[in-house]
Amino acid sequence: MAKLTAEELRRLAKLGAAARLEQLRAEEAVIRAAFPDLAGRGQRGRRAGAAATGASVSASGSRRRPAMSAAGRKAVSERMRKYWAERRKTKTAAKAAK
Repeated sequence: MAKLTAEELRRLAKLGAAARLEQLRAEEAVIRAAFPDLAGRGQRGRRAGAAATGASVSASGSRRRPAMSAAGRKAVSERMRKYWAERRKTKTAAKAAK
């Protein structure tokens, strides 16, 4: 078998990707024909749904959390410090019991 250059390999990969996209588009058409009520839903529909529920959504479609205040960060830090101290204590007690 002949070795392919990087350029030839990339060209073949691009052709394969284009063929796969065509397959996916055909599959999408079949699904949309089977479920016509799904038409028009996509990224825009997801963002609109999030806006209606009050969740903030970035341009990429992922959910954003509101910024945490310094007092909030400190409270979380204290809770986690207590949580991990308790975990270490439990783990040490379990080892001592063995």
